[in-house]
Amino acid sequence: MSLYPFARSVVAGLLRPTFRIKVEGLEHFPKEGGVLLCTNHISNLDPPVVGVTAPRKVLFMAKAELFNVPVLKQLLTNFGTFPVKRGGGDREAIRAGLKVLKEGHVLGLFPEGTRSKDGKLGKGQAGAGFFALRSTAAVVPCAIIGPYKTFRTLRVVYGKPINMEEYRERKINAEEMTSIIMEEINKLLQK
Repeated sequence: MSLYPFARSVVAGLLRPTFRIKVEGLEHFPKEGGVLLCTNHISNLDPPVVGVTAPRKVLFMAKAELFNVPVLKQLLTNFGTFPVKRGGGDREAIRAGLKVLKEGHVLGLFPEGTRSKDGKLGKGQAGAGFFALRSTAAVVPCAIIGPYKTFRTLRVVYGKPINMEEYRERKINAEEMTSIIMEEINKLLQK
């Protein structure tokens, strides 16, 4: 058994009962092909929660600082996570993300770029729109609806893929595309 499925089952065994995780919208998740999964960010637990609820393996971009801790670096690397230097165009991370999507995998992004301090959806960074427009991947919005409180229900809602054809044809810019993605996440949060 490889490390990812084993770790996923262990983490699911811990998180699902602790936070009574309820998952909605899995029928919308593409079974194959590249997927850009865009999720709001309310806790450090968001990546493992998305990782155990998504029907496919999710490869995340994570802030480069996490890779400065040797044990954590090894763990993150084993799960296919790769570093991104925040605050500018990290060309290496961009290439890695586009490669993940081109190879037909799922790239998990938190478009806000950082956790929300108040749980409200913040402004998205242009990176999400860039990946959406520069790839042929399906773009799936996702909302994590908290709070992360022991034995309280935590909802993870996967939305329908955004119809990207129109936006790619209109050649909108990355900021506009990110705004559209954030609006779709917000719609899921309001349901």
